Amino acid sequence: MLKADGLDKAVLGVGMRCGKEDILVYSYDKCIKLFMENDKMSYEEAIDWMEYNVVGAWLGEQTPIFVRDLGEDEL
Repeated sequence: MLKADGLDKAVLGVGMRCGKEDILVYSYDKCIKLFMENDKMSYEEAIDWMEYNVVGAWLGEQTPIFVRDLGEDEL
């Protein structure tokens, strides 16, 4: 499984897919928090970094998934 560097504390678990290898699943919100704490980014900088460099990076079938919590009004 591919790991995102420096984001171990944001791992939620393992995603399983029929006929595919398991992949790591991360909390989007925890990743943002880690970038803010560890890299001294503002909230906006962390979002930009996450969207472009993390979520926007395709590394093949083993690319991790990043899950964002939905609010009650988003269901």
